[in-house]
Amino acid sequence: MSHAVHQLNPPDVVPIRRALLSVSDKTGLVELARALVAGGVELLSTGGTHKTLSDAGLPVIDVADYTGSPEMLDGRVKTLHPRLHGGILALRDLPEHQAALRQHNIPLIDLVVVNLYPFAQTIARPDVTDALAIENIDIGGPSLIRGAAKNHVYTAVATAPGQYGRIAAEFSARGGTSLALRRELAQAAYALTADYDSHIAAYFTRTAAVNPVEGETASNVTGTAAETTIWPERLTLSLARVESLRYGENPHQSAALYRNMPTQPGTLLTAEKLHGKELSYNNLLDLDAAWSIVRMLPEAAAVVIKHNNPCGAAQHAQLSVAARRAWDGDPVSAFGSVLGFNRPVDIATAEMLCEPDRFVEAIIAPAFEPAALELLTTKPKWRTSVRLLALGSGAWVAGMGEAAQPGTVRESLRQIDGGWLAQEADTLPDDPAIWRVATATQPADYLLRDLRFAWAIVRHVKSNAILLAKGEMTLGVGAGQMSRVDAVEIAIRKAGERAEGSVLASDAFFPFADSVALAAAAGVRAIIQPGGSKRDAEVIAACDAAGIPLILTGKRHFKH
Repeated sequence: MSHAVHQLNPPDVVPIRRALLSVSDKTGLVELARALVAGGVELLSTGGTHKTLSDAGLPVIDVADYTGSPEMLDGRVKTLHPRLHGGILALRDLPEHQAALRQHNIPLIDLVVVNLYPFAQTIARPDVTDALAIENIDIGGPSLIRGAAKNHVYTAVATAPGQYGRIAAEFSARGGTSLALRRELAQAAYALTADYDSHIAAYFTRTAAVNPVEGETASNVTGTAAETTIWPERLTLSLARVESLRYGENPHQSAALYRNMPTQPGTLLTAEKLHGKELSYNNLLDLDAAWSIVRMLPEAAAVVIKHNNPCGAAQHAQLSVAARRAWDGDPVSAFGSVLGFNRPVDIATAEMLCEPDRFVEAIIAPAFEPAALELLTTKPKWRTSVRLLALGSGAWVAGMGEAAQPGTVRESLRQIDGGWLAQEADTLPDDPAIWRVATATQPADYLLRDLRFAWAIVRHVKSNAILLAKGEMTLGVGAGQMSRVDAVEIAIRKAGERAEGSVLASDAFFPFADSVALAAAAGVRAIIQPGGSKRDAEVIAACDAAGIPLILTGKRHFKH
């Protein structure tokens, strides 16, 4: 319906004479209400908020008494009433609106204090049911917030306890709220309702993926991957700013860190910083890469990250041994690196890291034993600057469980100019049971262990990616090359004489047999790669001729 647009002429200060308070989070509520009552404000309230204010000895009118309509349907209908919304939405300089208020006996409401049912927290609970999630979808709260925000030229709206102080200060000083504050509060209100609705939309998207309507399973997705999710027509993101960063990848770029809401457990965003300087943009990228790798390895493991690529990685029964081997995989590149561990850092590992000629930017691990934490923060030259992040002692187990549990694949989003690409994150472990030995020569058991390890690591190397390993330790990595044979040459050069007896992993198929010839000449004893090239027969024949067993996994792991 079209209607004439009223030209607004907002006053700077609107006095607060009547306030509606209905909150789920009671933090700071009583203090704000006391300040309002001391200034002569009439309070309206509902349910638990009314009880909290009454128990604090404050005069407050129950909304049901104010509207003349009782709460009904187990509280689903309590604030959806013209006497509330009329008082919130009326334009005070429009005669027709004022006449309607007088006709229907609707007083003005100058301040709305509302926060919403904890929907995001509810759906994050492991025991959440669909009925519980739906019952925590707030209806009246968003309606009140949106109404007050729309009419912010006259009505102030508070949606978070952190805003109460400024409202109380302006009320004390001026008897009401300024236009600048009301507009700022309106912006925050719409950000809140948009965020709230995004959680609800995302929840229905996820539950539709688990229980799709018959005939609608991933109908808009094409390709050979198993379609385990439905990609919605609109993809909603809920991000909360954690902090502004000093700068981005380079000093001339501004940057900030945001967290997903709700935040997934066992991730970098849930880690506690125990020590060190402010985290940089690049630190965060490398720490995330480090944890993404070690959390997938079954034994005690260490990884050394440089420029978002693993330059060294190893696993061993003893974490300190894994740490030394990971560092020794490429000690030149390891200087100034970021480290990741999938077990609590013990004193033996800390002593290894504190040896001369080592420099570490940051370390992420499930925890740090007290003696190790003491050593890392007092002994090395870099003790004051190293960032130490603890994910919690159960983080590694949680990470492995999530990786193996069906239906928990995470989304991966990547920005391009003008839009985003969305895909299922490549986080699930491969099943060696489907691998195929394509050559006549079979790999020995010790080679199989190294092949499994190399395959677990190479998927985290930027494509084109080649990795050499021996003794479950990386020896040489060729990352991000335009030619796969160039990546092979770099990995072999990095490994040097240690390439003798190693295994080679390639994130995608070999388009030609030339890489096999280079590997054989360097002493590589086994190769693992996806296969799928039209020249697979040539590659297999080259491996057979060199006596090198070749495993085809059937799955590619590009990482661009």
